[in-house]
Amino acid sequence: MTDPIADLLTRIRNGIMARHRVVDCPASNIKKNIVKILFEKGYILNYKFEEAGTGSPQGNIKIALKYNTETKLPAIKSIQRVSRPGLRKYVGHEDLPRVLNGLGVAVISTSQGVMTDKEARAKNIGGEVICYVY
Repeated sequence: MTDPIADLLTRIRNGIMARHRVVDCPASNIKKNIVKILFEKGYILNYKFEEAGTGSPQGNIKIALKYNTETKLPAIKSIQRVSRPGLRKYVGHEDLPRVLNGLGVAVISTSQGVMTDKEARAKNIGGEVICYVY
């Protein structure tokens, strides 16, 4: 597999389309940080890191997807990979993207760790744009 982050996002996207409650994915440190941001921003219900020995050398991530209780619509309407191995997308602190004019979240990988576009804007640091979520 050449792009494990795209694999994570695709598993989440496919799980939402199939109305699954839980999605499994092999773990890595950057995936753990992305899932943590999705949880903090309210796009997923919960997550759990399983230790190594359950299939993947680094373990697995179990992600509980979030749906509206009344309308059954998913919390994530769109999740898109921006920077990919064939075409990296880097931005400076003055060019940080705004997703849906601030209603969505752009996940940025910076020198100080993985964070949202709002946090990177507050710290005045740029980095690689990983994905857009709204």
